[in-house]
Amino acid sequence: MMPDFNIRVLVPEMFLFLWALFLFLYDLGTKRKNHKQIGYLAMIGVAATGVLLFFFHGGSSFGSMFCSDPLANFFKVIFLGSAFMAIGSSFGVTKEKIKNHRGEFYGLILLSTVGMMFLSSADELISLYVGLELTTVPLFVLAAFYKDDKLSLEAGLKYLIVGAFSSAILLYGISLIYGITGTTDIIEMKINLSLVFLSYGKLGAGFILATVMIIAGIGFKLALVPFHMWAPDVFQGAPTPITALISVGSKAAGVVAFLRIFVNGLIAFADEVMAPLDWGIIVAVLAAAAMVIGNITALRQKNIKRMLAYSSIAQIGYVMIGMVAATEIGVAAVGYYMFIYLFANMGAFAVATIFNDETGSDGIGSYAGLAKSSPIVSAYMAIFLLSLAGIPPLGGFAAKYFVFAAGIQAGYLWLVILGLLTAVVSLYYYANVIKQMYFAKKTSDIKIKPAVSASIVLIMGVVGIILFGVFPEPILDFALEAAKVFAF
Repeated sequence: MMPDFNIRVLVPEMFLFLWALFLFLYDLGTKRKNHKQIGYLAMIGVAATGVLLFFFHGGSSFGSMFCSDPLANFFKVIFLGSAFMAIGSSFGVTKEKIKNHRGEFYGLILLSTVGMMFLSSADELISLYVGLELTTVPLFVLAAFYKDDKLSLEAGLKYLIVGAFSSAILLYGISLIYGITGTTDIIEMKINLSLVFLSYGKLGAGFILATVMIIAGIGFKLALVPFHMWAPDVFQGAPTPITALISVGSKAAGVVAFLRIFVNGLIAFADEVMAPLDWGIIVAVLAAAAMVIGNITALRQKNIKRMLAYSSIAQIGYVMIGMVAATEIGVAAVGYYMFIYLFANMGAFAVATIFNDETGSDGIGSYAGLAKSSPIVSAYMAIFLLSLAGIPPLGGFAAKYFVFAAGIQAGYLWLVILGLLTAVVSLYYYANVIKQMYFAKKTSDIKIKPAVSASIVLIMGVVGIILFGVFPEPILDFALEAAKVFAF
């Protein structure tokens, strides 16, 4: 039987892909003269895709290879938001540092976003893997986009090597699962695994190896400890807007891949009854390590991009608390956390981008006295960092509350306690930046006036953090609807 071909649900992805090609040609045709024009066109393309997503959703195409369900649509909003904010904060970069390949820069951002969108809709292992590769390959190029900067070239090379290695591990794990179940369809995989387990009472070493390898493969994409060592160097060397996109968009793609495979396909093996096949315990230990190592290592960082890199490692540890809960509330908490993380982390990196455009520095010490000369930008940064730390009434507090509640409900009290303790530690290094801006004796003479596009990004971030922190219900309801896809 031929799979159904429902082109309607593919319209947003097809449009964004064609818009990326249009940017390549437009920039070339206008002889790369106007950096603002091409940037605004990229933002318009992302915004238009969001509108199309509202009208063209629901249904599937090519069987289970593309499924436009509420979970996919929820994460597509995050992907489009991260791309929009990354592009909006890139105008200073493309004005000074990227003069000859602006169309390629913005086009590759859109192509990576297309990969993220395809990935979120994949309910089948091969299409999920292809979506993951479509996401990361453009990012390899973007990380090394400063061709004359050794750090950028190093970032691109490290990201490429680690990305290829992790993809190979993931693909091998998928091949083992296919060998055991005879299918790559995630729902059929779940049914076949359950039948084999009920018949024989075990699945053998092959399944355990497959589980570990898939966790490792996606763990690399998430920068989950101990697969995190690439993140600080890549975050530091890559163009700052691309660092932001990797830290939010790419990680959200890894999160939805994990949800599809484990919380849907391997849900039965999150229960200790299935021990030693309990992936929940494995992921809980990795989450604990991420929270501890990420937060403690961030304390010693002097470079704000490296500090935010270790912060993102810790943040994915908090996200995994909701993941290991493997419940409807847990999945909704993960979705809400990633939604708020979009505004807070993209906003913080946007300020770092603007600051670097003005000063050429990423040193935390360079922010000393900034509040006296640039009070508005300093206030933006303070709000973003306080949200990442989980200070009420900002969105980061509600996000941590929901994942911790899901963890307690699922019996992971020890993990939640560790999360609370490490959240206290994180406050120190976030507050250190605020201390430099507001309480350092040095008076800064740097007056930062963000461009219109950057101001849009900063306002989006602040409004999102405050509005959805005080009124989390709309996003939480959206996330709960997404979680119902798994029919717990």
